[in-house]
Amino acid sequence: MRMAIARKKIFISGVAGFLGSHLADAFLARGYAVSGCDSLLGGYRDNVNHDVEFYEADCTDFVRMKEVLREVDIVYHCAATAYEGLSVFSPYFITKNIVQASVSLITAALHNRAQRFVYCSSMARYGTNAVPFTEDMSPAPQDPYGIGKYSGELFLRNLGQVHGLDYVIAVPHNIIGPRQKYDDPYRNVASIMINRMLQGKQPIIYGDGEQKRCFSFIQDDIDILLLLAESPQAVGEIINIGPDQEFVSINTLAKILAELLNFSFDPIYIPGRPQEVKLANCSADKARRLFGYNPRVSLRAGLQAMIEYIRARGPKPFTYHIDLELVTGSTPKTWSEKIF
Repeated sequence: MRMAIARKKIFISGVAGFLGSHLADAFLARGYAVSGCDSLLGGYRDNVNHDVEFYEADCTDFVRMKEVLREVDIVYHCAATAYEGLSVFSPYFITKNIVQASVSLITAALHNRAQRFVYCSSMARYGTNAVPFTEDMSPAPQDPYGIGKYSGELFLRNLGQVHGLDYVIAVPHNIIGPRQKYDDPYRNVASIMINRMLQGKQPIIYGDGEQKRCFSFIQDDIDILLLLAESPQAVGEIINIGPDQEFVSINTLAKILAELLNFSFDPIYIPGRPQEVKLANCSADKARRLFGYNPRVSLRAGLQAMIEYIRARGPKPFTYHIDLELVTGSTPKTWSEKIF
């Protein structure tokens, strides 16, 4: 049995990113051969394990994807321009890198006769449904990013059923931990706050700060994602991955970080972002039932690990690496005026 698993080849898109690099390490540790691609837009090259067969390539390049997916057994699609708030102001860029990238990779996987495709979707698929979100709810995405992620699910389901590809739709959400890109002004609220506080700057909070989320430490997501590679009971399923306890407001998140950093806390409040969902957390009951899911890392412990990582690597100025396509009166000034 172990010999059969060792011969399996895993391909991970976004392998230089936060989620993809941790997933690659975990599969390598279990004896799989691992390859992957990344455009390096949202990740760090030094995240990539030296045992990964790495391709600096964009998922939207279908010809290239057909080449790099040769002899691959299982595909994990982790790459995404995961910019939910920004997608309202850069919809073309986000949609290209969500929908076109997903269709390109799915088609390349089919072309190369991969056995299974694990699609990492987003909690944004649920939109304004009542919390906690459950997998049987009708998606109601509120922004181009959520629409794009759900669209990718529909493409995968349609093409997988027509052409005989096993697929799984994983819904990891609000993952935190080391390796997250923390100089990105458009996403990763905890990383942004830590990076600013380590520079002696107050956290910036959108709206009243009472938006509530659950945050999931990276290893608690990896444990389940690994099982989706070969579990028969995962095929065709949608599976939320992330804790449903410690449902906290952004205000509370900022206060916890200030306590951990021993930082004098006086946050800056600015107008809220359009289309931001107020309450968003997912039920983990299905993952518990199918896989015995049991998160082991508390919110405070996870945030402390992030602080140690960013402190060791060194705080950085924020890099505005994505252009705004729509600048209107509702565009957050953190982006239009680059105030981070």
